Parts: sequence; C-alpha cells; structure tokens
Amino acid sequence: MKILLEAAVESLDDALAAVAGGADRLELCANLSVGGTTPAQALIADVAGGSGVPVLAMIRPRGGSFVYSATEIDGMKRDVEMALDSGAAGVVLGVLDERNRVDVTLTQSLAKVAGAERVTFHRACDRTPDLGEAVDALISIGIPRVLTSGGAATAIEGAAVLAALVARVGDRLCVLAGGGVRSSNVREVIARTGVREVHARCERDAERIRAISDAVRGAT
Repeated sequence: MKILLEAAVESLDDALAAVAGGADRLELCANLSVGGTTPAQALIADVAGGSGVPVLAMIRPRGGSFVYSATEIDGMKRDVEMALDSGAAGVVLGVLDERNRVDVTLTQSLAKVAGAERVTFHRACDRTPDLGEAVDALISIGIPRVLTSGGAATAIEGAAVLAALVARVGDRLCVLAGGGVRSSNVREVIARTGVREVHARCERDAERIRAISDAVRGAT
C-alpha cells in the first residue's frame, strides 16, 4: 500500500517546490512559525489552482490556545466556506474545551459546515490529556483524519503511542504522523507506527521533500 506524503506550505513557491519533490497533498497555512493560521483567500485559490494536488487549508484564527470564543468560531465557519469556495479540497482545524479535551459540540458545528469527510483534526489533539479518548471523539463526529505526533515533541518520540492509536482506530480514522518527520527517520516512523500517511514541512526546498518522498517510497 502506498504511503501518502503531505507537505505543510505557506506560499505558492513552497507548494510548487513540495509538489516537484513528490508531495501527494498539501496543507496550506499562514504563519507556520506559530503552528499555522488561516491563509488568505487569494493564496488558497492560487495554490489550489496551480499545484495539481489536493490542498487542505488551515482554519485557525490565531496562534496560541485552541479554546475559541463564539465570535472566533463564527469567523472559522466563514473561513471554512471561503476556503472550500476558493478550491481547497478540505480543511484542517482543531477545537478544544477548557479541559483541553476535544470540544465535540464546536468541532461538530465546524465539521457540519465543511462536510465532516473533508476535515482533518490537527495537532491540537496532542494537547489533550487522553489521545485515545480524543480519537474516539473524532470518530463519533465522522472526521476521517487526525494529524498527531502521539502527544510527543516528534513522531519518533511518540511512535509507541502512534502505533497504539493506529491499532485502536483501525480503518475508522486515518492517523497522519507529523512532527519532526525527515528523510533520515521517516522509514522508522512508518515501520514503528504502521501509519499510511506522513506529514512534513516544506520551505521552498524541493530536494528536502524529494529526499523524504524517496525514503517513503522505499518503505512501501
């Protein structure tokens, strides 16, 4: 089975470099230095129209906490509609409650706007106190994918937890491994976890993504 490589990008140049390097899908963000925020409409349209691969747009109004006000949630709903209208194949988002658990009600309200099948829940999941409980919540909502490092700083460090999550969810949810994924460790991440999708950042460096892509292909 093919391993899918997703690249996180924040410009059209990044996107084109990532695709040239072999990325199968793009996560488009602004402000990757703070973990990503919602990109501009024009950028979404340019990348979705010019990259030739599926583009998932980050929906996040600011850096910091993943606990959002009602006003922020309303803005996120509008941003979901904007992203999809601009050509994004899906959206990437995450909402937690005051206890840092998945806020099922608010996440469900956003997923309803997008269509749950087009939602990836991002690494807000790694801030939750119980990843098993978190992925069960996402499955209950109908979200098909979660980006996670297994609650650790990197996917390698969280490999045991990632493997447990893969075993727990079966084919009900795709576990997308991210966090410090590089050409030097991506095969180990795949071998130790059983994930079928990996996520890495691209900074206008086709060769870096190509090295990861080549390593990924060697792992299949």
